[in-house]
Amino acid sequence: MSRPSSPAAARTSQAPGSRAESRSPTILSIKGLSKIFGGLTAVNAVDLEIPRQSIVSVIGPNGAGKTTFFNMITGIYEPSLGSIELDGLSLVGLRPDQVTAAGIARTFQNIRLFASMDSQENVMVGRHSRLKAGYIDALLRTKRFHESEQEARDVADLMLDFVGLKRFKHELATNLPYGDQRRLEIARALATSPKLILLDEPAAGMNPRETEELKSLIRRIRDDLGVTVCLIEHDMRLVMTLSEYITVLDYGSKIAEGLPHQVRNDPKVMEAYLGRGAAAGEYGKETGGANA
Repeated sequence: MSRPSSPAAARTSQAPGSRAESRSPTILSIKGLSKIFGGLTAVNAVDLEIPRQSIVSVIGPNGAGKTTFFNMITGIYEPSLGSIELDGLSLVGLRPDQVTAAGIARTFQNIRLFASMDSQENVMVGRHSRLKAGYIDALLRTKRFHESEQEARDVADLMLDFVGLKRFKHELATNLPYGDQRRLEIARALATSPKLILLDEPAAGMNPRETEELKSLIRRIRDDLGVTVCLIEHDMRLVMTLSEYITVLDYGSKIAEGLPHQVRNDPKVMEAYLGRGAAAGEYGKETGGANA
């Protein structure tokens, strides 16, 4: 099967009228990334290039190493081997807050909101890494502190409006429906002014209507805000209809990559999801028969 050599090549092969008419530079470059826990290799020598202002997915069966992969990118785990560069800046060894300051935001597989804070306050927390006021300003309630607080509030209102939650800005996060909590987490991540946002199973637990709304939101994040999107997702219909390029992990190793229709028909991918000897028609059912 013929495949593009990289996600950037995939973007330039798309139809005229998309933003792929000129080759996008790579925003995130990962080479030989590995994570070893004792004698267990959770991620094994994975390479990945993400072009600027693209939507890409990392998929694979449960236990494939996807979240560990995200955790290394965002500084939660330090890689055992390999390199991670955002616009040429090495992220290896940086703390999560330093990775956020460099331009990467993320959401989590399990929602992590401050339940006793309202929606606006939750998003304001995400703006913290961009504020100029320090501890002394907060202690003395200086002019810079008040200006920073107002900036955080203004950005929070903009991001809540962007994700469709502005009317709930004074509602406690714990009182929001599940799908709205997912969108609130995305709003908080966007408040950090990221270059790249990593979404870890954003459609988990959503009904079909909420998933369609999520798909539209992700496209607007890329198109309206210019933010590159990389997601881990088990909803294959969403993955196949949204992603421009897909990388597949299994047991920590990359087993396939390419355009959605190429990945969907790859025998290694079918075997990883359904077991050896699975019929292509059965895999097509799992992916919803979507064509990208």
